[in-house]
Amino acid sequence: MTVSAAPNPAASAARQYALVTSAYWSFTLTDGALRMLVLLHFYQLGYSPFTLAFLFLLYEAAGILANLVGGWLATRFGISRMLVVGLCTQIAGFLLLSALSPSWSATLSVVWVVIAQGVCGVAKDLTKTASKSAIKITASQASGQLFKWVAWFTGSKNAMKGVGFFLGGVLLQYLGFSGALWLMAGLLACVLVGVLTLLPPMMGKSKASKSARELFAKSRGINLLALARVFLFGARDVWFVVGVPVYLYAAGWTFSMVGGFLAAWTIGYGFVQAIAPQLVRRSDDGLTNEVPAAQLWSLLLALVPAALAWYVWQDTAQSAWVVVIGLGVFGFAFAVNSSVHSYLILAYAGSEKAAEDVGFYYAANASGRFMGTLLSGLLYQWGGLMFSLTGSAIMLAICWLVTLALPKHLDQLN
Repeated sequence: MTVSAAPNPAASAARQYALVTSAYWSFTLTDGALRMLVLLHFYQLGYSPFTLAFLFLLYEAAGILANLVGGWLATRFGISRMLVVGLCTQIAGFLLLSALSPSWSATLSVVWVVIAQGVCGVAKDLTKTASKSAIKITASQASGQLFKWVAWFTGSKNAMKGVGFFLGGVLLQYLGFSGALWLMAGLLACVLVGVLTLLPPMMGKSKASKSARELFAKSRGINLLALARVFLFGARDVWFVVGVPVYLYAAGWTFSMVGGFLAAWTIGYGFVQAIAPQLVRRSDDGLTNEVPAAQLWSLLLALVPAALAWYVWQDTAQSAWVVVIGLGVFGFAFAVNSSVHSYLILAYAGSEKAAEDVGFYYAANASGRFMGTLLSGLLYQWGGLMFSLTGSAIMLAICWLVTLALPKHLDQLN
């Protein structure tokens, strides 16, 4: 009589981690391509910087509610089910966008795209919250892997988004707007089948909060980190969404060069995120060294856009390549910041309601992206790249001040 070997929890956790990461890679690839499709397609049609930013506003705003509700739903019904809902919603958003007709008026086209982008924004943040929460669940079965797994997940995801930026430009050139959307919807349908087949449907299911008051009753550490996240991501998107792409195009760059830079920046940013654990000295309790690292890197990051804004203000014959190199330095420091923050939210999060804590945190993340997207169009229209970079520096200074209050010990969380 043979005795079957007992299941290895660490091996099972690693398998689930790989499955979730692969699913989110595919989602992020299409999400990055979508941003380039919309930005380049409508810029070619003559839309102003503010109108381009407006096209993404509901996409970002929808993420605020989607993260909060998604975290609660993932806790109540299981993380795998929320992954499925996120993928289905993204497919629906792609199909809705593909129905856009050139014969429609400009007003109707903008309204249609904003609504479709809102659907995709819900999909993105449902999927992100479910995926990040799954990392917390799986890492709890593999001792000492949390920072490493979070860093690799976040970094590789952003590298895939960079590939998506490039892919979006290629698909727009060779398949057109609607053809590209149909192809991406088909890719996600294949991923959906894999998630339904391979992931346990009840993963992460727990007792959810019974009231809004309970849902928002987070620890001091989570509240402060969420506030810092608002200004961290607002500081990125205030130049990334509209300001720099339009600035580089106005400086004589082609669409492919602009898309290539954004892709390279995001891929490099993702690579640095993935290696962040090697740049931050670890502590036994997971906070003593990591919190000061978040404070130091926030301060260093704030100095970069301040220096770039000064350069743009001083140099009337601005060199686009100096800005590009400066933004490369920004990307390195931003990647370390983002990776440490992504680790800290899971370190601060409770294990029973990790999805709710992560959802709350990424709702703050979406709030920052919304603020940055809106200001990206406004500030560039008011004062060009100098205003965009100045706004970024101010937001990062606020982020740094908030991180100074982060708890450094587990007994300070409440």
